[in-house]
Amino acid sequence: MNAPTETALGLTESRSPGGRILKAVTYLLVLIVFAGPLLALLVSAFSHVKDPTQLSVIPSGATLDNFRIAFDQGVLAYLLNSFFVVGFGLLLQVAVSVLAGYALARKRFPGMTLVLVAILATLMLPEEILALPLSVILSDLPVVHFNLIGTLAGMIVPLGAWGFSILVMTEFMKDVPRELEEAARIDGAGDLRIFAQIILPMCKPALGVIGVFGFTMIWDQYLLPLLVSTDSSSYTLPLALRTLRIDPAVTPGVVMAASLLALLPSVIVFLFFQRSFVHGLSSGALKG
Repeated sequence: MNAPTETALGLTESRSPGGRILKAVTYLLVLIVFAGPLLALLVSAFSHVKDPTQLSVIPSGATLDNFRIAFDQGVLAYLLNSFFVVGFGLLLQVAVSVLAGYALARKRFPGMTLVLVAILATLMLPEEILALPLSVILSDLPVVHFNLIGTLAGMIVPLGAWGFSILVMTEFMKDVPRELEEAARIDGAGDLRIFAQIILPMCKPALGVIGVFGFTMIWDQYLLPLLVSTDSSSYTLPLALRTLRIDPAVTPGVVMAASLLALLPSVIVFLFFQRSFVHGLSSGALKG
């Protein structure tokens, strides 16, 4: 009855009382480490917190004053700016990713290897290295010579191409059977119809993956809004949290309330696209 069993990782799992107690304690510790800060954030957002060192996971004196003060500080406007940037930025990013992925996966052209290397290089460079050239380019956009500094468009345009999303779409589109494409061409379908009616529908799991990761990446942007914003009217919520934190008139409870508002959209998006996200990751693992 208490013989050890082998887990999926090849480890042995004991079913003895001692093994079960150890497993329960381990699960409890993991739960405390990961869920404890989130629970403290949730409780503090609805509590009168005067000292940031006195955060607690035990509710006491529930109140909505923190959210009222946060809205008075302009958090709602910052939240709307964040939704505007992430909405248009994600649409642009997905459009660029699927088109670039289709070109890299289904076409052959000179210099394709160099293009892939350049895309990989963008993932290896930290944002701080790109800050100075990015600010110079946004102040005088090449060809059109527009100044995007101080505008929300300046935060959207640089987010249009993300190497991670392009590579994910490229790998998924490579696995679409070429027989389907050849059969469609025999029926007279062109590149646009093949892309829209055959390739793209078969990459829905990948769209869920890049949608969740892209939303989180854009929503959590801090350095880019810091470079582009010239006044508080164009602040996004992550950038506004810094101003709230250093404001001596704002209590820690208000900062926790604003932080909760910044956290909720990412959680909601993940829960909404959870099935596509998990399906996309499992499909990629099986293909790899």
